[in-house]
Amino acid sequence: MKRSKISKVTYKESISLTMLALPGIVLLFIFNYLPMAGIIIAFKDYKPLKGILGSEWCGLENFKFFFTSQDAARVIRNTLGYSILFIVVGLFASVGLALMFYSLRSRKALKFYNTVMILPKFLSVVIISFLTYTILNPSYGIANTIIQAFGGEKVQWYSVPEYWPVILLLVQVWRTVGMSSVIYYSALMGLDEGLLEASTLDGANKLQQIIHIMIPHLIPTMVISTILNIGHMFSGDFGLFYQVPKDQGLLYPATDIINTYVYRALKAGSMAKSTAVGLFQSVAGFIMVILTNTIVRKISPENSLF
Repeated sequence: MKRSKISKVTYKESISLTMLALPGIVLLFIFNYLPMAGIIIAFKDYKPLKGILGSEWCGLENFKFFFTSQDAARVIRNTLGYSILFIVVGLFASVGLALMFYSLRSRKALKFYNTVMILPKFLSVVIISFLTYTILNPSYGIANTIIQAFGGEKVQWYSVPEYWPVILLLVQVWRTVGMSSVIYYSALMGLDEGLLEASTLDGANKLQQIIHIMIPHLIPTMVISTILNIGHMFSGDFGLFYQVPKDQGLLYPATDIINTYVYRALKAGSMAKSTAVGLFQSVAGFIMVILTNTIVRKISPENSLF
């Protein structure tokens, strides 16, 4: 009798919770899952007047067009290269900043530095692009003003692709390192202070505490965060790569990624080809997550995402 009463109460509670979640589930289905039906455009010779269902099937022709084009190698190389660079540098910068936050003893200083570092995350990419342009403006930018003050010549930043891997890396780290460091700082707050006190009694210095106690404590969080970031390796930040370089054609060798390529294809009216590239992008990201998690699960099962 007790079991049946418990099951009835649990069932009623589940119904009420499900009803509360129903609007969110419906919206998720409408805006996230229903549009997936549009992936059939990738396999059709899409004609707007005929519609999606009326257009003829073309098999893998849209994929063939992308992978045989001269742009495929460039955009895939840039997308993967920047993603790996952002993941590695961002991880080191975020963990390092979190360790510095953890070492602060003044609560006021901690709140101030946290606010300063997190603030860029809430700025629009458009604003960030204007700030970047203020620094790199070829005529009166801050960078060229400083260069001229030391006797150098102006640099045409928006015409030379070689500078942009460093510029985009600095902008990306400045935007994201604050919020990422908060995650690792929160993990450090769960660290047993007794371990640090015991290590101090044993003669361990601050660096040894970081290497042997703090970093191992952060490894599970670092692994999960890295797996999630790897899932976005084939996507990239559209705003960063489109707005900050001002969509300059001369910079495409260093700034063009899959997202910006798809956007330009859509602007040109090539919906079928852009859908094919987007589908490749999503499938590749999914495979990367599964593959990375499988490797982590083989090496250290307790640190895997699933």
